[in-house]
Amino acid sequence: MDNGSDIASASAKLMHQIAAGNEQSFRALYDCYYNKLYHFAFAMVKTREAAEEIVEDVFIKIWNIRHSLPGVHNIKVYLYTATKNTSLNFLAKKVKENLTQPFDCIHIELAETNSPEELMITSELYKKIQQAIGALPPRCKIIFKLVREDKLKYKEVAEVLNISVNTIDAQMAIAVKKIMSALRSDMDYPLVPARGLKSKE
Repeated sequence: MDNGSDIASASAKLMHQIAAGNEQSFRALYDCYYNKLYHFAFAMVKTREAAEEIVEDVFIKIWNIRHSLPGVHNIKVYLYTATKNTSLNFLAKKVKENLTQPFDCIHIELAETNSPEELMITSELYKKIQQAIGALPPRCKIIFKLVREDKLKYKEVAEVLNISVNTIDAQMAIAVKKIMSALRSDMDYPLVPARGLKSKE
């Protein structure tokens, strides 16, 4: 059995345990996803209190419908989609209108890592990477975040955002091209983080 099958099997087992009312298993799910979902919600709603409330609401709903969890194909996609929808509902109520561009003004920060390559990045280069990401179009930003920071597969991001895998691929290509172009314009040495920014298969 490959690693992907192992993960799927472990996830299915966890869903059955939660469905049976196992609070320890539910806590494991909560601990695994809370931080990522919080940052995802915060990227949209821009306030800590609202993001915390949104994610808490998502998990409360998960517990309330726990009996149906064994039928959930991909719990990660399910949680991200629920967080997205709850966040958009919050924003819609706040502005009292339909949102056609819900990801405007998203602020994305690169996740901190301690790999040898990443540690070689100077503060100036890190700042330029941040600026390049900040200049990306809103939809491109959220796709970049979900793929590069949250490690979702293209297919999973497509399901969460309700767009095609081809769109994900195209947006990631745009993001990487813009970031590398912004850095290359005033760099006279090899770009250390290039491997970490290239499009994920």
